[in-house]
Amino acid sequence: MPSPTYVLGVNAFDHDVSACLLADGKPVVAIAKERLTRVKNDVGFYGDAVDYCLFAAGITLADVELVVRCSYLLPVTELEARLRRELQPEVFPAHERERAMASPLWEGQGSTRCVDVSHHLAHAYSAFACSPFERGAVLVADGVGSYRSDVLETVPDADDVPALARESESFYRFEGTNLTCLGKAWLEPTRGLVNDEFQEGQGLGALYSRVSSYIFGDWNKCGEVMGLAPYGRLAGEPLVRLEGDTLVLAPWPRAWDRPFVGGDDASWEASPDRAHWEDVARRVQHDTEEILLGRVRRLFEQTGERHLVMAGGVALNCVANGRIVREGPFDSVWVQPAAGDDGTALGAALYGWHQVLGRPERHELRSAALGLSYPQVSFERALAHRMLGVAANVRRAGNVAEETAELLAAGQVVGWLQGGCEMGPRALGQRSILADPRDPGMTDRVNARVKHRQAFRPFAPAILAEHARDWFEGVGESPFMLEAHPVREEKRELVPAIVHVDGTARVQTVHADRTPAFHALLEAFHRRTGVPVLLNTSFNLRGEPIVESPTEAVDTFLRTDLDALVLENDILLKRTWGRWLRRFHERRTRRG
Repeated sequence: MPSPTYVLGVNAFDHDVSACLLADGKPVVAIAKERLTRVKNDVGFYGDAVDYCLFAAGITLADVELVVRCSYLLPVTELEARLRRELQPEVFPAHERERAMASPLWEGQGSTRCVDVSHHLAHAYSAFACSPFERGAVLVADGVGSYRSDVLETVPDADDVPALARESESFYRFEGTNLTCLGKAWLEPTRGLVNDEFQEGQGLGALYSRVSSYIFGDWNKCGEVMGLAPYGRLAGEPLVRLEGDTLVLAPWPRAWDRPFVGGDDASWEASPDRAHWEDVARRVQHDTEEILLGRVRRLFEQTGERHLVMAGGVALNCVANGRIVREGPFDSVWVQPAAGDDGTALGAALYGWHQVLGRPERHELRSAALGLSYPQVSFERALAHRMLGVAANVRRAGNVAEETAELLAAGQVVGWLQGGCEMGPRALGQRSILADPRDPGMTDRVNARVKHRQAFRPFAPAILAEHARDWFEGVGESPFMLEAHPVREEKRELVPAIVHVDGTARVQTVHADRTPAFHALLEAFHRRTGVPVLLNTSFNLRGEPIVESPTEAVDTFLRTDLDALVLENDILLKRTWGRWLRRFHERRTRRG
């Protein structure tokens, strides 16, 4: 049997560095660098992510036919030439220089063919080329994309766009592997303070990031803004509107002069400005939803297509996505699980397969579980942790789904690791923290004692797909937890821990053929309780990446008030002594 043709995609240097490997056009492994280095949204050289993909596939770089790289900063080959002569620690830490410049991928100098792809083109391929549709429309929306001078596709009516304008939104039609650009919204060159130029741009993602900086002191807290929005009042004039196809931003309101200036969660929660921040979040979230609905209606008019696919950081806004599904004109909407910049590695690889190599074969992405499945020795090493003997009891499960469901139904909060990790920011039953959604106190408990995050942050429901319509309004297929829908009113009191303050929830529909172990667990919980739903959140502490290895899962288990940890077929139950050790460690950390 001939060896597969391998194509490697890379998102390089700035936030969410990642890599993805295709075998004969099918995604077989993908990873974000942050999962390996344990640095959230990690930047810099992409060697760790590439090595992980090659190791998982059991190949070397010499077996790869084509490498396609992407960075919104500059074409990667040009960027690496510039980084050779200057230090840019915010995108290329000094400790990586020697290893990076010795790599055969550096500046594309090795024997493996290496090409670059522009940012929104990579996003577009990540959305349509592994979608379940043969044809449709594509919407890409994010904070900032490539310079006009670096955009590879033909863009209608772009001759007068400045070379230093940058992509903000892109609109396409696709059929099979053919992609046609219908137009773009651009960020005109702006004046800024050092590196904040994109936040001052006239773009939807840029505006949302500006509000994130205002409320939380961090441009990359957009998910928190979305979660905060339902607590606020819809007041004041819109921040943004559409005039025809042109996005027009209003001046920043003069009364909005109370940015969060730093501190811990307690100081944020206790701030007298909190109600103001809630109102600002509500305003920007509402306006974002209205603009996106306007965009998809216009895209439907332009294309007449029945199906819509979406990518880019703005496509992670599950509240807006839910409205697009329920109120938009398209029959079907599909958002790939790594819609943010980590997913451009997938798009870069698919661009290489279809556009550079000219291969027509397409494969639907049905599961986000593209991480390495760890060998038994890794679990044995994790279970040999020096503190585990005093902190927990360990047993091999006879039926892991039934025994875990029993723990959950009894009120235990459980860490759950099965198979390879998910690609993207959502835990989908491979690296999850799970709890009983029937307990009204579970939201506060998991936020405060397990996740260590703000009390307003909601939790998502995972539900057996066959029961989803009975519990949520307007939901169809939502396997990647990227749509928020209203919880049916008669069901809300049954699952209060997953109902947000506005009556909605970010739904994950769970299918037996996509995540069989997780589906079996939900079935077991349903048999015990009559409720086909679990509270599902990512297996990490606030500010940390989702756990990758069994060893990291054990370490996080010991540092939190998790009651139990399931490592494939092993169940770890925390002892009272283990809880005391966790609290002692937490007190020492706070004093330090």
